[in-house]
Amino acid sequence: MKGLVRGLAWVVVPVELVLVVCLLAGSGASLPTNVLIGVEAVALVLLAVEGVGLVLVYRRGGRAAVRDVVPVPVRRIVGHELRVLGSLALWVARRRHGVREGDLAFGHARDQAAMLYGFVFVCVVETIGLAVLLRNWPTLHAITLVIDVYGVILMLGVHAASVTRPHVLSADALRVRQGAHRDLRIPLELIASVSGERRFTHEAADGVLNIPVAAQTSLTLELTEPVTAVGFLGGRRPVTTVRLHSDEPERLLAALKSALRTALRSDLKQARTEPSPSPARPA
Repeated sequence: MKGLVRGLAWVVVPVELVLVVCLLAGSGASLPTNVLIGVEAVALVLLAVEGVGLVLVYRRGGRAAVRDVVPVPVRRIVGHELRVLGSLALWVARRRHGVREGDLAFGHARDQAAMLYGFVFVCVVETIGLAVLLRNWPTLHAITLVIDVYGVILMLGVHAASVTRPHVLSADALRVRQGAHRDLRIPLELIASVSGERRFTHEAADGVLNIPVAAQTSLTLELTEPVTAVGFLGGRRPVTTVRLHSDEPERLLAALKSALRTALRSDLKQARTEPSPSPARPA
């Protein structure tokens, strides 16, 4: 059964793409109605079967079983979209994700807000324009309208994710984030130095993680040991240098240096108060 469903997916998905291309090319009227209905019906059945299968897998083995079945890139993409949509709700409710009592939050969305709002405006204009141009092709009109509206929602969600998921400085770690797709926890004990350094060009290098906002970073962290950075599709690599951006880099720099000094004094105090080993008895 599993092999049959997978084989149908390999056939139906390319056919679905061909039909979409035909519709976008304006030849949708020449396609037989039975073909359109048949392909869409098979596609819906496949989605239903896959959905039921995932539910059964989850009920039998929980999240671990689902992770074994679903490829990592698929899980990462779906998870990212769910976090983006969830961020819209947090944005409306004026709440922030992952900020506990006593933590310090540092935003990083301000410098990209104008650009994202510009993209949203362009998407809205495109949605209205296509709705007018395709009003005589109901099927194509419905498809493009759903895609365009969802695109506008996702674009707003990307900005909402940046607003509601700030960098977070706690007593023992700095949580560096970039919207809904980057979340890196750096223990304070691993930070060797932090400096204010505004950069507008970022070349890829081994051991360096660049997290720019509006093509710029304003702080550089040097680590004593590597931490594992997870990419958008799940790729992992060790990094010892992290460059990030904040709306208030001076405030974050001062708070981070203060936290590092406090952590250092705490370590020294603990080392002094530890009991010394008992001297050995003389022979």
